[in-house]
Amino acid sequence: MAIDKNTAIGELLQVKPQAAPLLMEIGMHCLGCPASQGETIEEAAMVHGLDADDLVAEINAIK
Repeated sequence: MAIDKNTAIGELLQVKPQAAPLLMEIGMHCLGCPASQGETIEEAAMVHGLDADDLVAEINAIK
């Protein structure tokens, strides 16, 4: 599955759980919250003042 900025956080964590530490490190501490599950990477990045494209690149670089 391709991860892009329209990928929901819940879906991301299902297909790439190893991304959780990165998200926690950048301040996304509510990964298990029901609201965050449907939030896209782009929406989460905006709320946290991050560039969505940069965040997607970091996520996709995780093996």
